Amino acid sequence: MSAVALSACSSQATDQGQGMTASADAKAEAIYKKQCLSCHAADLRGKVGPGLQEIGSKMTEQQLFGIIQDGARGMPAFKKVLSTDEIQALSQWLSTKK
Repeated sequence: MSAVALSACSSQATDQGQGMTASADAKAEAIYKKQCLSCHAADLRGKVGPGLQEIGSKMTEQQLFGIIQDGARGMPAFKKVLSTDEIQALSQWLSTKK
């Protein structure tokens, strides 16, 4: 249980064995800043779109991947904007937000 708490505090930690590293975090954060920040805010609290600060407690990585790729309830699809690898990195990063 302490490993989960530590992973939120350290970008060097891995997320429950899923392999999130500092470089993967940096890649996902860069994608977030470029594509998501305008609707979900720099601090993930939400603006036009919903807050994402604890989205990993509400949705799985696979669910997040589907929403980013195909869109949902007012959110546009990003499958033509982001590569599959970028969507995967972003959904994995967001799934750690608990």
